[in-house]
Amino acid sequence: MKKQRNKALDFIIDKLTNSVQNVVTGDSFTTDISLVSAIDLKAVIKQNNWQFDWKLEFKQPERDVYKLTIVNNQSVIQGLISLEIKSDHVYMHLVESALSTKGKQKFMQAFLET
Repeated sequence: MKKQRNKALDFIIDKLTNSVQNVVTGDSFTTDISLVSAIDLKAVIKQNNWQFDWKLEFKQPERDVYKLTIVNNQSVIQGLISLEIKSDHVYMHLVESALSTKGKQKFMQAFLET
């Protein structure tokens, strides 16, 4: 039997909140988590600084892709996550935050930082 190798997760949960927060002002914005649609994914591309191929992920029939958005601004996706429900656990395939929540130039802080 081949021995399985453990893979480390490459993200940091820097603060647990119920919202997205503006880094400069400290204002918090209530968020929604909902299933993503094909229309949502038109702007989620590498040219807009998304690292993963979310259109391919969306096409996987066994997976559900969810988006994190601000309640009154559903058109701007703050983060994405791909999940698969298995018989005994939920498998997280991918998770990614929008560019506005990453690095030194970030102006929003989401629930996690990739």
